[in-house]
Amino acid sequence: MASSRTPPSIAVVGGGIAGLTLALNLIKLAKSTASSQPKYTVTIYEAAPAFGEIGAGVSFGPNASHAMKCIGPEVYSAFEKTESRNQFESKQDVWFDFRFGESVDGKYKVEGEEGSGPEDLRGEQIASVRCHGGQRGVKRSDFLDELIKHLPDGLAHFGMRVAHYTEDENAKVTLHFTDGSTAIHDAVIGCDGIKSNIRKTLLAETPRPEAANAVFSGKFCYRGLIPMDQAVSVLGEELAMNSQMYLGRHGHILTFAIDKGKIMNVVAFASANEWTDERWVVEADPEKMKQDFAGWSSTVTKLISLMQKNDIWALFNHSPASTFVSGDGRVCIIGDAAHATTPHKGSGAGMAIEDSYILGHLISEALSVETVDAGKAIPAAFRLFDATRRERTLQLVEDSRETGQLYDLEHPEFGIDKDKIRETLLKRMDWVWNHNVEDELADSLDKLRKSLAA
Repeated sequence: MASSRTPPSIAVVGGGIAGLTLALNLIKLAKSTASSQPKYTVTIYEAAPAFGEIGAGVSFGPNASHAMKCIGPEVYSAFEKTESRNQFESKQDVWFDFRFGESVDGKYKVEGEEGSGPEDLRGEQIASVRCHGGQRGVKRSDFLDELIKHLPDGLAHFGMRVAHYTEDENAKVTLHFTDGSTAIHDAVIGCDGIKSNIRKTLLAETPRPEAANAVFSGKFCYRGLIPMDQAVSVLGEELAMNSQMYLGRHGHILTFAIDKGKIMNVVAFASANEWTDERWVVEADPEKMKQDFAGWSSTVTKLISLMQKNDIWALFNHSPASTFVSGDGRVCIIGDAAHATTPHKGSGAGMAIEDSYILGHLISEALSVETVDAGKAIPAAFRLFDATRRERTLQLVEDSRETGQLYDLEHPEFGIDKDKIRETLLKRMDWVWNHNVEDELADSLDKLRKSLAA
């Protein structure tokens, strides 16, 4: 990009975890060493009247926390300020302790002797899955509130829901909003979530346009919160204050601490053949919830009885997209807009942060080459992002679906065999957690430089 030219404008559509971490990375990397002008400008369009997401709990693995550090200390600091971890010192590296939540017709022990104390609620452990940092969870809304503090004023425009976009022969992208207004940019990045209209427009002309819409995964979950003091009084300290996963036939329950250990986050998963309600989040029927887990251990039934303000969330995911980039190369999708997944590996948000790190650097590098104009540089960066990230992120979607089957004792390879389940649990997260995003970026930048020099 020649220094005398107007910096290209980049639109980030969506202000969730993907959009904010990408914007922060882009802002940091925008300063040019060859000009007083920035390499590009950034604008965020958010459909809601203000930043913020529902206060559900979300966890991050070591790959995600490392990607935060790579983006910048402000992102990792926002995470550290809002994260909650296992409360026992001995559990600091535990992701989840896996146990049976029902006996599978008496095959497995799920309780101790009645009345012998909270420690006998622990039942038969399958495996303790560990990783660097262990279970690290935040409330989405708290994490976003901290990230927002680092955004420059005036960068974000609210109440701007994108309906679709159009690309023209002048290498521009026009965003069309639901209120009838428009905005023109040199590049657009869709971070607008699982129901992304950027995705729908992008995939409409591809060989698999049906992949534009998310599909029901066959799973739904009850989500609720329990004050930690109540959880401790019923379950005892170990089960209440440290992350647990209770497995059973056609369902499972997970718990972990949020709000600095003041609250237990509970997610109870169940199975369904279809989801017919247009809404994906509906109010739970307490009696139906109890019926879905009737016959499970007293630990599980006690958890169910304590859950407050319960909602049912239908779990949808995306079919594989054939590309994350538009045909003209000026529109790209990341995060849930690109690869929305079920939550069974606790890695969807972490993958979005990896996306933000990689894409921000590719854009910055492409627009640093003064002999290449933005009309060539931006598509090159977007296409390298697609080539770099699509395989890994789509693998997560598929692996998460299979992991849900594993937890619900439905997987055809592992079934109800404790030894086989343990074996796969102990290594199943390795490919996600052990990924080196810096090596991935270095390889991508090398390919980008070669493509721009050609």
